[in-house]
Amino acid sequence: MTTLAAHGIGVSTPAGWDGRISVRRDGSADQLFSASGTRLFQTRSRPVMHLANFGFPGAIGDFGSGAVELMGENDVFAVLFEHEPESTATALFRSVGVPQNLTAREFEPANLRRGIPGQSGYQAFFQESGRAFCLYVVLGSHARRARLVPLVNRVIASLEITPEIASGATA
Repeated sequence: MTTLAAHGIGVSTPAGWDGRISVRRDGSADQLFSASGTRLFQTRSRPVMHLANFGFPGAIGDFGSGAVELMGENDVFAVLFEHEPESTATALFRSVGVPQNLTAREFEPANLRRGIPGQSGYQAFFQESGRAFCLYVVLGSHARRARLVPLVNRVIASLEITPEIASGATA
């Protein structure tokens, strides 16, 4: 197992898995005021974590574009996408805690953001440690989901999320 940790997110990945945690630079603007009263804006950036049991290409989109097209039938790809802190107050993020013990029944081709024949997906919105997230998982084969979901569960079980600190950075 290899431990990957950054921006208040940590996970252990099995040998042969690829992973990265990066910060998107497309965050929403916070309105700030200078000492003179001038309005300033500061962009809040949020982390996104990508994990897969296959090697990533150089660049991939937040939800796996560029990677999911390369998946074989034994491959899994997972994204942990952080949303703005205010999202924790919405109904979409009312579920508390990282989803655990996913089942093959929860994976469906209709859950994919971009339908690729044969693949299957899962998506959940939740909050953990006062932070709002989407967990998105793609399986390379819907027919093999009963065999692939335990691989996903093993990695998700190791996921740790710490609270955000006041400056907008994470612990």
